Amino acid sequence: MKILIAADTYAPDVNGASYFAQRLAAGLATEHEVHVLAPSRSHHSTSAQATGGVTEHRVRSLPVLVRRGFRICPPAGLQRRVRAVLRTVRPDVVHVQSHFLVGRAVLRAARALGIPVVATNHFMPENLLHYVPGGAAVRRRAHQWAWRDAAGVLALADVVTSPTPFAAALAESAGVPGPVLPISCGLDLDRFAPGRDGARFRRRYGLPSVPVLASVGRLDPEKNVHELIEALALVRARSDLHLLVVGDGSERTRLEALAAERGVAGAVTFTGVLSDAELPEAYAAADFFGMAGTAELQSLVTLEAMATGLPVLGVDAGALPHLVHHGRTGWLYRHGDVEELAERLTALLDDPASARRMGRRARAVAAEHDLGATLSAFVGLYDACLRSRTADQPRRDVLVPT
Repeated sequence: MKILIAADTYAPDVNGASYFAQRLAAGLATEHEVHVLAPSRSHHSTSAQATGGVTEHRVRSLPVLVRRGFRICPPAGLQRRVRAVLRTVRPDVVHVQSHFLVGRAVLRAARALGIPVVATNHFMPENLLHYVPGGAAVRRRAHQWAWRDAAGVLALADVVTSPTPFAAALAESAGVPGPVLPISCGLDLDRFAPGRDGARFRRRYGLPSVPVLASVGRLDPEKNVHELIEALALVRARSDLHLLVVGDGSERTRLEALAAERGVAGAVTFTGVLSDAELPEAYAAADFFGMAGTAELQSLVTLEAMATGLPVLGVDAGALPHLVHHGRTGWLYRHGDVEELAERLTALLDDPASARRMGRRARAVAAEHDLGATLSAFVGLYDACLRSRTADQPRRDVLVPT
């Protein structure tokens, strides 16, 4: 099968949607011909390049000033470029990863050319609303508009998926035509596994010989990493604990200042963004995992931590309760309640045996999200879309390059 994946964020972007698109492309490429259409890293479109069995088609892009490292493809000429790629590649099916500029251009072109389209929604307005100027009323209207816009674009797809039942129900309630199918983003259970040696990572980053709470992800407002620092300060009044913060973003300077203000700067290690090779070692170097983000449609990093056998301290919001089973794979706490978070951390520190049991259960839950199952689910969905489009086969003659 020839598959084209369209993504508004892709390598080297650091975020869950980008990682999912990369893993999906690489996994499918072992048995299928896979093409990716995504923003370039410059103002120029690039010729197709084979990378790890995946052929990339990069479209000229511009940097987004309010989101460091993120780029968008300007609308001028985008539709023409997208249509040219589709005519050249002649994919059997298109898998769109967002409703933004690249995604909507590909959706419209594929619909016009009679190509079946699967769309996966990774979008929650909450991940972007903190960039919107104005008060609560302005942000409320922006939230409503954002979902209307997403629903209107995603309605062009043959079928829409989202990573969890929570994410699927949220999209449907916001107006995305259903049924929206929950299909996990999946993860490589061999790469993230218990028993890895984290000693080398601890030495490399100078982590002390005390329990370590890890946080992995973008350091942006909706991730609420400040709650972990606040809780750390409370816990260290009676117990040794070190916080490992992996990632980078707009909040890093503020978080470093907060750690100093709370007197725990020496108990927090900021690594910045890690390489793919280092990331599994970072989880292995930790004893617990903390996730305070309130806008998670699945949370790949939480899955990775659980696959490594770490109990999770997670905020009771978004899709996290699907993974963090309260009292079994970790503990949930109320957003903003750092005292409760500190109490849950202290409970894990005081009962290592219970923490280990939670870690084993966490691994079992993560095992239900094996990437192989995700790939099989999407291939089955692609096949179903192709079968349902049999009557439209004559329309494929418009794909002949001109």
